[in-house]
Amino acid sequence: MKFLVGYNGTEVAKAALSLARNYAEVFKAKVFIMTSMGGGAQETGETIRKAENDLAMAAAFLREKGIECETHQLARGLAPGEDLVSFADENGIDQIFVGVQKKSKTQKIILGSTAQFIVLRAPCPVVTVNRSSI
Repeated sequence: MKFLVGYNGTEVAKAALSLARNYAEVFKAKVFIMTSMGGGAQETGETIRKAENDLAMAAAFLREKGIECETHQLARGLAPGEDLVSFADENGIDQIFVGVQKKSKTQKIILGSTAQFIVLRAPCPVVTVNRSSI
């Protein structure tokens, strides 16, 4: 089995990673940990290093339980939801884990909802984790 975790270092992303680790132990799954970055001029050296460090810590968290994993820091010019769905489709992912944060209606209109996009477009089941389930 192959699991994918959308990871950005936030508390809800850590909760999704923790749940994916629990599932991976039971199902002997390989876990792909992915961060989607916009790329281009908006990415600074600092944001790139932070993403690299976050991914390294996430991988160490899984490996301490003996779980096989890969990290991917993507900058393909796609929105994060599109990037995750495309990655899942390209890599035959069996299940996606994402953290969700509550947004106001205005924030959803302006920013969209990454989790909603993933849930509606993913080629496999999606597990969402919110802060209250930590």
